[in-house]
Amino acid sequence: MNGLSLFRAGLWAVVALLAGAVAALILFYAPVGPVSGEGPFGTPFALVDQNGSAITEADLNGTPSAVFFGFTHCPEVCPTTLYELAGHQKRLKQEGKDLQVVFVTVDPERDTPEILKDYVSAVGADITAITGAPDKIATMLRGWGVYAAKVGEEPDYSMDHTATTFLLDADGALAGTLAYGENSDTARAKLDRLVGL
Repeated sequence: MNGLSLFRAGLWAVVALLAGAVAALILFYAPVGPVSGEGPFGTPFALVDQNGSAITEADLNGTPSAVFFGFTHCPEVCPTTLYELAGHQKRLKQEGKDLQVVFVTVDPERDTPEILKDYVSAVGADITAITGAPDKIATMLRGWGVYAAKVGEEPDYSMDHTATTFLLDADGALAGTLAYGENSDTARAKLDRLVGL
C-alpha cells in the first residue's frame, strides 16, 4: 500500500469515527418520547410540584400547556420568560381560555418545592413548578430533549440550559415551541391557536 492509499484509508477511518460520534450524540440528546402529533410528548415522570404534591405527565393533559425548563438563580432568561408566559396566561383567562404554565427546574439541588413556590408565586398565582430528585429530573430532561449543565464553581454555579418553551395541546402532544425573545405578536398568535382562539 503506497502513501496515498494509506492516507485515504486513514481519512475514511476518521470520517467513520466522526459519523459514529455524531450519531451517538443524536441518540443521546434526542427526545425519547414521540414527536408532534404522535401522542403525549416526552417521557413519563413522577416528580413534585411547588406544594410538595405528586405530579406526573398525566397532569399535563386536559388543558393546553406552556412548559419551560429553567432555574431560580437564573438572572434574565427564566424570570423574563415566566413573566411573559404569566401575562399571556392572564390575558387568555380574561378571554375565557385556559393555559397551564409549567416551570420545570434544571437545578433540583437548589430548587426545593419551598423555593420554587416563592419564586413562581411572585410572578403568577397560576404557575405550576416542578422539581424532584436530581436523577429523576435528569431523566425528564433527556426525555424532552432538554440540555442543562452546571457552569462555574459551587455554591455559586449557574446553569446553561435550553431556553425553548414547549407548547402542548390538551392531549399532551407537542403543538409548537416559543423561542426566548420571540416576537410578542408571533408568540400571542401561537398561544391563541394552541387554546383555540
